[in-house]
Amino acid sequence: MYFAALLARTEDGWEASDTELDDVETLSDLAELAREASDDDTVIVYIEQEDAWFGIVRIEGEEDPRIYVSDGAAAARSSYGEILTREILGDDLDAELDELESLDLDGTEDGEPLADDADDDDDDGPAGVAAEAVPAAPVGDALVLADLGLSERELRALDSDALAVIADALGAAEVLEAVR
Repeated sequence: MYFAALLARTEDGWEASDTELDDVETLSDLAELAREASDDDTVIVYIEQEDAWFGIVRIEGEEDPRIYVSDGAAAARSSYGEILTREILGDDLDAELDELESLDLDGTEDGEPLADDADDDDDDGPAGVAAEAVPAAPVGDALVLADLGLSERELRALDSDALAVIADALGAAEVLEAVR
């Protein structure tokens, strides 16, 4: 289960709204959704999956999004998290996946079939391979909120209920609580 919220900075302060990610398939889709909330101002997109991981995407006008994910490996195993981790790791992840896919890991050695007691249920598919290639640690721009009041150290220390801490640091706790 996912929770997503948008925090948009306006002339009057922060505005918060929860949002549906049903139509989001790429980072461009997510950035477009954020830009609709506020044309040229700062928009923070917060996504979390059941306390397993959270991600922050910061959109400022037409600039490239800045992304932070609390646990790359956990996020890579989910549809929205994979969008973020793939964007962060980009060519490095693609190169590692290409290298893994080029190996002949079909479970046989010199044409010999697997032993009967081998575990055939370990087929993780592409998502499992992608998750193995991503570190089980924070990935991305840890300074994404530093100029807004949340230091790199504070961001990396967050684990549960990160949104409340982030909203408090931004001065948006009250508007967020209204939509939560």
